[in-house]
Amino acid sequence: MTNLAPGANAPVATGQLTVTVSFSQLPGADIDVSAFVLNDAGKVRGDQDMCFYGQKSVNNGAVQLTETAAGRTVFTLDLSKIDAVVEKVALTATIYENKARFDSVSHLSLSVSGGIEASIPTNGMQETALILGEFYRRQGAWKFRCVAQGFAGGLEPLAKHFGVEVAAPSPTPTPAPTPAPAAVKSSISLSKITLDKTRSSISLEKGSSDFGEIKINLNWNRASNGGGGGFFSRLKSDAIDLDVGCLFELADGYKGAVQALGNSFGDFNNEPYIQLMGDDRTGSVSDGEWLRINGKQWKDIKRILVYAFIYEGAPNWKATDGVVTIYVPGQPPIEVRVSEEGGRQGMCAIALLENDAGAVKVSRRVDFFRGHSDMDKAYGWGMKWSAGSK
Repeated sequence: MTNLAPGANAPVATGQLTVTVSFSQLPGADIDVSAFVLNDAGKVRGDQDMCFYGQKSVNNGAVQLTETAAGRTVFTLDLSKIDAVVEKVALTATIYENKARFDSVSHLSLSVSGGIEASIPTNGMQETALILGEFYRRQGAWKFRCVAQGFAGGLEPLAKHFGVEVAAPSPTPTPAPTPAPAAVKSSISLSKITLDKTRSSISLEKGSSDFGEIKINLNWNRASNGGGGGFFSRLKSDAIDLDVGCLFELADGYKGAVQALGNSFGDFNNEPYIQLMGDDRTGSVSDGEWLRINGKQWKDIKRILVYAFIYEGAPNWKATDGVVTIYVPGQPPIEVRVSEEGGRQGMCAIALLENDAGAVKVSRRVDFFRGHSDMDKAYGWGMKWSAGSK
């Protein structure tokens, strides 16, 4: 086992590696871990070089974010497949919205398969963003260095350090530095948008092209029972089976539902241009369940109501700590938590996506119902419902 202090380095095997970042959790504050793929100038080449919660695989899969759990984030890297122009892969950690400083994180460490460990000293650290470590080429071989370099301003100055132009403005804007001629700027947004009672909706305007593939993810936590479990540990099928689905209405008036119940998985390329990607009933899929919306056909969609329902188990939304995240290309991820009000009914209408003169208007709902029929009536869908199974 090789233990690295800040500034120290060690050789690593060229090939596939697993990198695990472990940290103590902060009440009321999320820690996000990301990877930046960098050229010889230490800059990203574009959006495709940022691996984070909104883009989990980059460089043709050579760098992948494979696990996000309580106090733990895991990446896999295949250094043999990294582009030849790439000189470094930097791993970073940021405290979301600068809600705390890293001196509040009692434990922060990084391990690389093959026997490399690096502990990041956080005592007295006032920064809210850190470069944890980096893989770098040296004379044709790869090495790993523990960096532990902090940025007091949080995510934005860290991202700019790597040539990323953060799309969302900071609360107190400062003049941007003049970019070096060799730097390639990226317009990728690294900020999350959380819809809650204080901010319940947002409209996303279409750019020069269509919206592309809109992805909607449902994930939830293991109920707190003293038995441990990660942030995205899944409830076992003998406890609660939590499913994602949606009601849809197309511009021509066609209505329906996409959900595992009744095997109504939809279709991405044809009507209704919405598809459910499988149904996890075992708790073995770490990144939850996904809906895909064909944004190229957004003009043909009038509205979509995203919901989750507890198919098996006693309704207890507060225990699930469920979260739905909506990913639109070129936009910050939009997050809606379904457990803020608790609720002991089996159905939760989470978010409404509406075609607002071509824009995607996303509105938080978080309304609880006994079942599909009650939810349908509340939102005026006008469909007939009967008991189903999957």
